[in-house]
Parts: sequence; structure tokens; C-alpha cells
Amino acid sequence: MEKFPKTAFADVLKANSDFVANFNDERLTGTARKGLAIVTCMDSRINPLAVVGMKSGDAKILRNAGARVTDDVLRTLVLASYLLAVDRVLVMPHTDCRMAIDDEETIHRSIEERHGVDTRSIAFRVVTDQRQALAADVASIRAYAMLPKTLQVAGAIYNVQTGQLEPVDC
Repeated sequence: MEKFPKTAFADVLKANSDFVANFNDERLTGTARKGLAIVTCMDSRINPLAVVGMKSGDAKILRNAGARVTDDVLRTLVLASYLLAVDRVLVMPHTDCRMAIDDEETIHRSIEERHGVDTRSIAFRVVTDQRQALAADVASIRAYAMLPKTLQVAGAIYNVQTGQLEPVDC
């Protein structure tokens, strides 16, 4: 096996060559120009910066399955808040999310049946009520002792069919 599987990533490398040919360094820094961090799902239907009318360098994007606030998200928000100019966080799950359609056991069973891998040692953190999970995730950021008390935190559900953000009172 190749150390870097060039054949499997040929499209990625070609696209990067095209990107480099037109690359425009906007003198971006590691900070979030608009002071925003977005916690969202890994779903490829979501372009977080476009959803909120921003561009590269404006916001920090934290992605995982289901847009859940995990220990790693909290760790990253601490760094983003103190070192990278983040002063507000938008937690943004979305409609039609696989993590909100099935329960944990169904997902584990599906993976095992299709691929022969027992994933029951992993908590995928599926949700049965997106609004309730969103409120709990927003509350966990607000209550995290290492984050600045001035950090503004909001939740909204992104509709993958219409592109609309629905603010949720949390």
C-alpha cells in the first residue's frame, strides 16, 4: 500500500492544483475576523460560511456528526475564545440529519450488518429531539467554566431543503 495513495486522491490533488493556480492570499490570519465560531454537522450539504454570508477567515468551523457539543468542541472553543478572537458561538444542527433519524442501536446494527464491524463501544450521540439536544448543547457551552462569561451562544437549525436558519430559543 502506498504511503500516500495518489490514485485514490488524484481528484483531490488535481483540484488543489487548480486552486493553487487561482489562490488569492487575503492576508488571512488564524483569528476569526467576525468573531464567530459555528458548531455544525459534517453533512456535506452544509456550507457553513455561505449559510451565514461569510467567507474564509471570518469564522471558525467545528464539525462533527450531529453538530454535538463534545469535550473536543469545548476544548476547541476555549482555544478559539482566548487565542483566535471568537466572542460568539452558533450551534447549528440541521434538518434531515442521520443522527436525528435513528437511535443508537439501529445505527450500530446497521454498521455491523453492512460492514461486519461492531461499533457499540462508540457513543454516536444520536438525538430523538433536536430542539432538546440543541438546548442542552447550548447550555453546556454557556456553563463551561473555562469559557469566558461574555461569550455569546445561540442555537439555530439549518434547513437543508430551503437554506433557512431557524433560530431556537435556548
